[in-house]
Amino acid sequence: MAENDVDDSQKTEEPSSRKLEKGRERGQVAVSQEVKSWAILTAGTLGVLFMAPGIFGDVARLGLPFIEQPHAFQLDVADLRAALLDLVFEVGLIISPIVGLIVVVALGVGFAQAGLVWAPAKLQPEFSKVSVMKGVKRLFSGRTLMEFAKGIFKLSAVALVAFGLSIPVLGDVQLLPSMELSGTLERLHAVAIRLTAGTVGVITFIAGFDYLYQRYSFMKDMRMTRQEVRDEHKQSEGDPQIKARIRKLRVERARQRMMAAVPTADVVITNPTHYAVALKYEMDTMSAPKLVAKGVDELAFRIRDVAGEHDVPIVENPPLARALYASVELDEDVPPQHYQAVAEVIGYVMRLKGKMPAN
Repeated sequence: MAENDVDDSQKTEEPSSRKLEKGRERGQVAVSQEVKSWAILTAGTLGVLFMAPGIFGDVARLGLPFIEQPHAFQLDVADLRAALLDLVFEVGLIISPIVGLIVVVALGVGFAQAGLVWAPAKLQPEFSKVSVMKGVKRLFSGRTLMEFAKGIFKLSAVALVAFGLSIPVLGDVQLLPSMELSGTLERLHAVAIRLTAGTVGVITFIAGFDYLYQRYSFMKDMRMTRQEVRDEHKQSEGDPQIKARIRKLRVERARQRMMAAVPTADVVITNPTHYAVALKYEMDTMSAPKLVAKGVDELAFRIRDVAGEHDVPIVENPPLARALYASVELDEDVPPQHYQAVAEVIGYVMRLKGKMPAN
């Protein structure tokens, strides 16, 4: 079943880190465009606040010749085009610090929200989006309606705040023609700061709300069904049947190696029917006897059978057999608390083989 075809009511599980990482590889991250707009507007406001006096002075200096000495300019097309190009270039240099600040802030806010995202799959065309029915469905989806309502609210709030802040300065508009150019620019600068600050306040509230909404909406879209959780667990941890088969093969191989070591043992200590423990001891090279095989029930019977086929002595000592089976693992030395009991058995076997005197 395709992921997009899953009913949202079936997505009851929180997204796993693997699901979020795969979504990130496809370019699916929680990013609020309103936060970007807020950051750009704030950066622009701060740029205007701190740089505008100098910028307006430079712009005024460039514009004065057009106002004070208009007769000095040639009206032919070539000269007028050259003058306008020079003016545009000079203005571009003057406002480049603010533009650069806005660009850096926009990139920084995008990185702060989602980090560095590299998703080439996002550039590939998706022919499923050409579907008319899916297009209509997206057009009337809850997300689209939410974005539409958010846009209407933002425009209304900004317009209302701007209108409220403009009322006190409307009386100054009729005085602007009688003011000098520098005074006019200063007044316009103050009005722009006033309106921009009010707009920033409105956008700040909207950006905070939109950030929380985008995070909630993203996590909701990334939720998983229980079947998806099971499938992901199976992929990450491996198929239980395959893992069981691997464990079985490992146990069988370990058992084969263990049974191959039984003929090299010096003694097999039994329960006599339920437990069997095979010990090996080389007096010249080993500090203590080593357990080379152990088993219960059927495996214990096989150990005794192999030991009998290779003339390995079998000694019945139920307490010692159970103790060694419980406390010693394969290829481990016998612990000190069992030295005395094991030494008696090893000594008995060596005396049988004639490697030690009878006394």
